Amino acid sequence: MSDATQQQEQIDQGVMETLRERDHSTLAQQVNPLTCNHNDIVELLARYMALSDQEDDELFDDWFDNLTKEQHTVLKVFEVYRGQYEHQN
Repeated sequence: MSDATQQQEQIDQGVMETLRERDHSTLAQQVNPLTCNHNDIVELLARYMALSDQEDDELFDDWFDNLTKEQHTVLKVFEVYRGQYEHQN
């Protein structure tokens, strides 16, 4: 199993555990101290969504593998929130 696949599985598992908790305080503690600004987060999410919708898995994997720990944290929190809102309806 590649490092990227293992890392994605760890992120997915963390997302699922946090989804079950439905407690945003832990997530806020992870995101609030990050040094990225609002524009950085918006750009990251825009790229994430655009690359996720494409058929080129290698392009996405290369991009994802080169993200910083802070960027991975932002994406994890985003996925948790998105999952919670999707399951509310």
